[in-house]
Amino acid sequence: MQIPRPIHDDFRFLLDLKDKELIELFKDARAYILELYPDANELLYHTHALTAVFSISDKLSDAFCMLPIYTNHLNLGFNKGTLLNDPDKLLTGTGNLIRHINLKTKSDYRNASVKALIREAIDLARKDMDKPTGSIGKTFSKINKK
Repeated sequence: MQIPRPIHDDFRFLLDLKDKELIELFKDARAYILELYPDANELLYHTHALTAVFSISDKLSDAFCMLPIYTNHLNLGFNKGTLLNDPDKLLTGTGNLIRHINLKTKSDYRNASVKALIREAIDLARKDMDKPTGSIGKTFSKINKK
């Protein structure tokens, strides 16, 4: 069994301020994404939401999905969601590219349909990547500490 990647201290500090159930759901969704793509780089942000972005490089432009945590809910977002095959109509949103799935329970993402979306998003990110990356399986905190 693979040892889970630790959550970066900058992110954990802010995560710990969230509701316990939301924290546990985030941790499990993060673990699921990293199980599906262990080489993913994790880019951490704190803007309008506390967000872990999963990328095939160290660039946001090469990201395939994200987990933004808001005050009372968590989403699984897809950076190029409008380009994904979504036969089960799981993705919601009105933006030009980004789509998301609202996460309330593990069954909202631990299923074959979401697994297929994540894998397709990874494949799309690989095809769109400009050049190979030297960063594999790393975490980058973009959180501004004041």
